[in-house]
Amino acid sequence: MPNKYRVLISGGGTGGHIFPAIAIANEIKSKYPESEIEFVGASGRMEMEKVPLAGYKIHGLWISGLQRRITLKNLSLPFKLISSLWNSRKIIKKFKPDFTVGVGGYASGPLNYAASKMGVPVFLQEQNSFPGITNKLLKSTASKICVAYDGMERFFPKEKIVITGNPIRQDILTSSISKEEAREHFQLQKSKPTVLIVGGSLGARTINEAIEENLALFTQNNIQLLWQTGKNYTGDPGNFDWGTRTTFIKEMDKAYAAADVVISRA
Repeated sequence: MPNKYRVLISGGGTGGHIFPAIAIANEIKSKYPESEIEFVGASGRMEMEKVPLAGYKIHGLWISGLQRRITLKNLSLPFKLISSLWNSRKIIKKFKPDFTVGVGGYASGPLNYAASKMGVPVFLQEQNSFPGITNKLLKSTASKICVAYDGMERFFPKEKIVITGNPIRQDILTSSISKEEAREHFQLQKSKPTVLIVGGSLGARTINEAIEENLALFTQNNIQLLWQTGKNYTGDPGNFDWGTRTTFIKEMDKAYAAADVVISRA
């Protein structure tokens, strides 16, 4: 077995794709420290910021998803696909990966499709109990499909499925920060019961609206909030009498440590 690998990891669009991808990269590096890992994402999407912050190089593809409503944006999709497939082939030829990993999201499609046509083994990682369209389209090209839930043979070939669970960042697993230190980090009161609200990197509208409508209720019951709204929410971030509101929480280990209760979408 080699002691190092060359790996291309592709996908993104939301934190639900990006952070498992980074966790996979970090685990490969921990087991095979000499491995070389690069990412491929969609230009202008969240991964182009978050992946370099984690210490990895990322290539951007001109790609986006199909709009479900009738819009002129869909007219450019065929050109984006051709461009992304062409550039994916160039990236693969230059980097020469031993295998690729697709985690879902727009960029995962062209990169892993091109890899399969060039004889490079493709592995998919599906975080959800109901797969996204990209992984469903790539199922025939994959060598193995890593999933977190039973019953995924409804969507993928049974012989390709490996139940691995979802990748988790090591900083969450190994965090030793105290509850008081974590609350101080987020400018919360150290002794007050704390609820962490997380609706995903883009936000969850129903959760956000419910919290907004009931802020007074939390205050009346002496409960403070650490509220990640996601970037689609229009309210201002900051510190308030009921707690802290932020668009995105990078230090999730500290957020979990600060919380007594977590409210999150599935």
